[in-house]
Amino acid sequence: MAAAVLALMASTAGASAKSLDGVTLTIASMNDGFSKVLTELAPKFKEETGADLKVEIMDYGTLLTKTTADFIGDTKGYDLVTMDIVWAGAYAENKYSLDLTDWVKRDAAELDLDDIYPVALESLGQYQGRYVAYPFAAYANVLAYRKDVLEAAGLKVPATMEELVADAKKVNDPARKLYGFVANGQKGPAVAQDWMQYNNQLGGSILDKDGKPALNSEANIKSLAVYKELFTEAAPPGAIEYDWGGREESFRQGMAAFMQTWSVGAAAYSDPKVSNIVGKVGIAVAPVAKGMTPQYGVGGWGLAINADVDKAKQEAAWTFIKWVTSKKIHKEFNMLGAGGFMRKSEMTDPDLLAKYDFLPVIAETYEHGNGEFRPRIPEYPEIQDLLGTAVNAVLAGAATPEEALGKAQDAAKKLF
Repeated sequence: MAAAVLALMASTAGASAKSLDGVTLTIASMNDGFSKVLTELAPKFKEETGADLKVEIMDYGTLLTKTTADFIGDTKGYDLVTMDIVWAGAYAENKYSLDLTDWVKRDAAELDLDDIYPVALESLGQYQGRYVAYPFAAYANVLAYRKDVLEAAGLKVPATMEELVADAKKVNDPARKLYGFVANGQKGPAVAQDWMQYNNQLGGSILDKDGKPALNSEANIKSLAVYKELFTEAAPPGAIEYDWGGREESFRQGMAAFMQTWSVGAAAYSDPKVSNIVGKVGIAVAPVAKGMTPQYGVGGWGLAINADVDKAKQEAAWTFIKWVTSKKIHKEFNMLGAGGFMRKSEMTDPDLLAKYDFLPVIAETYEHGNGEFRPRIPEYPEIQDLLGTAVNAVLAGAATPEEALGKAQDAAKKLF
């Protein structure tokens, strides 16, 4: 009898715990390492809460276009949106997403905020101190390099940008179809974002100390000249058309000795299904210019709740955010290959370390992280478009760095 009562109590508790029975949450997700993992975790979320999770996966441009249209049209097509770090200013200015600041304060203990790197909390979630999203999948800008190529050339891992440039040119060997360097060259967001990483490490900045555009500063012109030099003297043919997928593929196929990249792609270099360089790749912190204080690029995605959906949907969406970013589930999220590490405990977790030996590099990057090298301001999309045109023009030989960035600066000033 007692056993039967206990069983009934357990059954009742389980049923009442599923407080989201009948709820369906729709997430607009970037087609990135985490998107497939979200679909894999959906049944577990339903089992624990009762809610269905529908994941709509899109490429970068489609995600931005469709979710912006949903926000502006108040059509409530998406309850949750994976928000790129650089969209934070636009989300805040246009009030696209629910302000989560009070909810974060209310649930701080449950969220275990001290276990999340400050750069992730600030850059992936906040804008001017308010949470327009909640950090979900952080990425570190790192240097991927060919251990075998450096060893054969008698080189160490470059510690400065000057060394990286010199080493890339030294190991460049077109006759062997081995190139020293690969990066994004494609006009638009791809080349703009890759160049901004190099620009940051060479001491450049997109904005001045007053927050105004400084696209044609002396430091930026110099860094773009270096980027052009690398493309001219050390990049594979056709790299001017590469986006993220193109450059990653060229590196995995063994065409390049050095590539700066987001850490989300690092695990694939050891996967024989997609990589020809298994066991030959090292991951290091991205070098900065000689004499610079080390600071490394941080990017990634937050989860934003659509401000237009009703209160019940907002609360359900917040339940999902707390669930997927919890220590237990976020570890599983990364064990499944999401590649979005952001918790301090993840960097020393034995299971994760056994699978991803580059976690100490990510930890060092976050400890000295800079999430602002791509300015997270409302005008960022327009700034990115201007730079995407300017940098590509320089790589194509259609303009000098001074000319291209000068033209971009004149246009940028009109935005402020």
